[in-house]
Amino acid sequence: MSFRSILRSIVEECGGGIGAVLMGSDGIAIDEFVAGNVPEGPLEEDLGTAGVEFSRILEEIRKAADALSGGAVSETIVSLARMTLIFRTVDEETFLAVVLEPDGNLGKARYLIRRHLLSIRQEL
Repeated sequence: MSFRSILRSIVEECGGGIGAVLMGSDGIAIDEFVAGNVPEGPLEEDLGTAGVEFSRILEEIRKAADALSGGAVSETIVSLARMTLIFRTVDEETFLAVVLEPDGNLGKARYLIRRHLLSIRQEL
């Protein structure tokens, strides 16, 4: 199964999915899928923008987790007025970002991400 088909499955099945992007920790998108309901703004051009903009924050969260001896960060959720972003660590160098509408089904999106995580890892 290709990255794009995995991303498409997550976005289309979760309810309220806008898009998903698989990114390296360097901020370079490996692959992405965007549905037709992207809100106006930078995400219209490139969904990877969300990953790049939040990668610095994710790095700070990792540092805070290390300082607390809490272990590796597996998932971060950012709820904004116009969208919800789910960031899921795939491995040390890769993460998945899924963007939902504000009223999207967060629980189902998280379930689908976990269900497809092994497939994504196998494709890497």
